[in-house]
Amino acid sequence: MSGTRRLVILRHAKSAWPEGVPDHDRPLNARGLRDAPAAGRGLAAAGVLPDLVLCSTARRTRQTWGLASAELATAPPVRHDPRLYGAHEDDLLAFVREAPPAVRTLLLVGHNPGLQELTLRLTGEADGDHLDRARTKFPTSGTAVLTWSGPWSALLPGSALLTDFAVPRGRREGRH
Repeated sequence: MSGTRRLVILRHAKSAWPEGVPDHDRPLNARGLRDAPAAGRGLAAAGVLPDLVLCSTARRTRQTWGLASAELATAPPVRHDPRLYGAHEDDLLAFVREAPPAVRTLLLVGHNPGLQELTLRLTGEADGDHLDRARTKFPTSGTAVLTWSGPWSALLPGSALLTDFAVPRGRREGRH
C-alpha cells in the first residue's frame, strides 16, 4: 500500500532530575505536566490523529503521551517499545520502517538527540522556516510533522517534507 504518509515526531515534555532516580525513571516536572496536554491540544487543533503511536518506555515519554492523548477525541493504539529509549537516528528510522502498511499517520514519542537527528535526516537540506527552527533546537514538547508518498518500508533520508514544527507550551495557573 502506498500513498501519502505522515510521521509525527514528539519529544517528551520537560522532565525533572530527582536525585537518585535512574534516567529511565525520571518523571515530568511542573512545566512538563503543563506542556504535555498543550502538545495534545496542538495535535487535535491541527487535525493530527495518529493511527499508531510508538512510545519509549521511559517514564517521561509515557507521561507525555498519556497527558497529550487525553486531549484527543479518540486515543489511538500505543506500543511502548524499549528500543526507543535512547535510540539513535538509524535505529529510529528502522523502527519507523517497520510500521504496518495500513498506518497512514504514525506518531513517535521519544528523546533527543535522536528525534532531532531523524527529523533533519529525513527532510534533507530543503530550505524553510520549520526546518531552520528544528535544526536550531528541538526543545521538549517539540512536535514535527513530516509527509511523503510511499510505503513506510521505503522511507529514505531526504525524502520527506517538514510541514509543521511547533513547540506547545501550557499556561501556569493564574497567568494569562
